[in-house]
Amino acid sequence: MREESEVDDPDVLLRVAGVVKHFPIRQGIVVKHQIGSVRAVDGVSLEVRRGETLGIVGETGCGKSTLARCMTRLHPLTAGTVTFDGQDITNLTRRRLRPVRREIQMIFQDPYGSLNPRRRVGSIIGDPFAIHGLADGLERKRRVQELMELVGLNPEHYNRFPAEFSGGQRQRIGVARALALRPKLIVCDEPVSALDVSIQAQIINLLAGLQGEFGLTYVFIAHDLSVVEHVSDRVAVMYLGKVVELADAAGLYGHPRHPYSAALLSAASVPDPDLADRRERIILTGDVPSPVDPPAGCRFHPRCPKARDRCAAEEPGLVVRAADPPAHLTACHFPVEAGENLARA
Repeated sequence: MREESEVDDPDVLLRVAGVVKHFPIRQGIVVKHQIGSVRAVDGVSLEVRRGETLGIVGETGCGKSTLARCMTRLHPLTAGTVTFDGQDITNLTRRRLRPVRREIQMIFQDPYGSLNPRRRVGSIIGDPFAIHGLADGLERKRRVQELMELVGLNPEHYNRFPAEFSGGQRQRIGVARALALRPKLIVCDEPVSALDVSIQAQIINLLAGLQGEFGLTYVFIAHDLSVVEHVSDRVAVMYLGKVVELADAAGLYGHPRHPYSAALLSAASVPDPDLADRRERIILTGDVPSPVDPPAGCRFHPRCPKARDRCAAEEPGLVVRAADPPAHLTACHFPVEAGENLARA
């Protein structure tokens, strides 16, 4: 199944096509044998255009972070392809992948666990220069201090350890490390979820400023729907290893077409208490199915207020539905209509 055009487009920086990532479940003491697999990502196709920010949202365990690691080739793929800047990087060896690593960087979720506590900050940020042989000695120190200043850190703290910084400062260190080689694409895997709200705003504004200054492209993963709306040009909604809706941010937040997207948005907090009181929450029944044995047909149908017999028998494609703009794709046989109230369904 094809979800976006495969025609070569110079504006497309990253393309993932039919990406599958299954983690084997093994059993046994002496001889282990596979008894099943966790279908973390199961046939995802996306395109990321140069200079844009693609947001990815979904419940915990839906496959967002696994997809991010597949995009950056930190996980080998079970199936599918990853194409970066016109080059298929799916099966590149570690040696041939090294030049590509300079163009793709990642900011990790945990600002505490992603930094080695035994190494000084200057050494951590300077690692990319050392690994790729781009600078050493005083030149490396100069570049590292420039990066620290760029992300709002005091260059004089070059010799401090990560434990001497706050959570927001540690995330800035992660941003500086990702920027060191001036990549084209940065995958931000929940970069603000472990931070206080005020610190979140600082990091988001920092990322936005850097994108404008260096022409960066972002894949931004988060749980906070308001954050994703603020930073993203387009948004993909994932459920149980699949993309169920993909649209411009304004279109998806203004009129979500997939029942799962509508349920997510109904649970998002709003700053206006009067609006929050008037809004009706869509309550989903049942538990999230196991990725080891996902339901047949549409994976959301056991919890969907609009589910019918067809949903259990036939998996919907991620396509443009009637009256939707060409950029709004929905994987649902019976999408949400304008004015429809799923809270009372």
